Amino acid sequence: MSLTIQNHDNNRPTYAIVTAAYNEEKFIGKLLESVISQTVLPKKWVIVSDGSTDHTDEIVQKYADRYSFIELYRITEDHPRNLTAQVHAINAGFNRLAGIDCEFIGNLDSDVSFEPTYFGSLLEKFSQNSKLGLAGGYIYEEKGGEFRGRTGNTLSSVAHAVQLFRRECLEGLGGYKPFSWAGADTYAEVSLRMRGWSVQSVPELKAFHHRPTGNGFGSWRYRFRGGVMDFYLGTHPLFEVFRLARRLRGKPYVVGSLTRFAGFLWAYCSGAKREVSPEFVRFLREEQMQRLGLVWNWHTPDGDKEELSTASVAGDKLGETNAGSRTLGQ
Repeated sequence: MSLTIQNHDNNRPTYAIVTAAYNEEKFIGKLLESVISQTVLPKKWVIVSDGSTDHTDEIVQKYADRYSFIELYRITEDHPRNLTAQVHAINAGFNRLAGIDCEFIGNLDSDVSFEPTYFGSLLEKFSQNSKLGLAGGYIYEEKGGEFRGRTGNTLSSVAHAVQLFRRECLEGLGGYKPFSWAGADTYAEVSLRMRGWSVQSVPELKAFHHRPTGNGFGSWRYRFRGGVMDFYLGTHPLFEVFRLARRLRGKPYVVGSLTRFAGFLWAYCSGAKREVSPEFVRFLREEQMQRLGLVWNWHTPDGDKEELSTASVAGDKLGETNAGSRTLGQ
């Protein structure tokens, strides 16, 4: 029997969400319980099973049979199991929301959970700021038997696992971009800021991530590919060095940072063409230099002159760019 539960009053913002799942029987139950327990339920939740071969589909279908706002959508055609597969699955889910009347659309990874007030509180943040285009909670991961905030949490960047968009922002982006080396989440964030929207993480809203980032492809390949991704998105080399220097404090000590930097250098030496525009690279680097307390001034009429100048610019302290790491972890 399907339960039609309505808790949407006329004055409260409405939202819909998409989750891409591939063989997530171990984790997706926690997510399902989190969403059906929300004080503000989504108008629609499309869970895209991307060719799962375990019991993911059966678990989701049991909930879909009980809750009318949950839809299981299966992708059955064969396709490469690569870094773009998750993005294509999420976009397929977004397309199925075309006829749903809601103000916000988000992505949820299949291995997270959160408190019942999570979405109600997040929607309130959007109501308080009409220029807020993308928001989400802080990611917490289990370490030593307890959940602790992820080192890369920053106010100005929202983890891919919990990105909620103002609908007009997501539609303006055309969904997530399927880059060869991932980074769809970072591209979305930076693109929105380029258009004058703000992006904000909310520290008091905790999203518990039950699978450590990078397990999907193996931790070393994950780190190497992260460096490659940083290059293809246009990360400034100086920013990459400082960011990886901060990571020296985390396990695996030194080696993890060196592996990611090796990926960055490999991409640099390969001479391959970036998949983002020069305007995107310029904007991203200006943001990164502001975080370092510098301003990146471009003088490139002939593409061969760049200049650094110091300035007292208040910005985020050096932290993580989301850089698609959650996409990489799928």
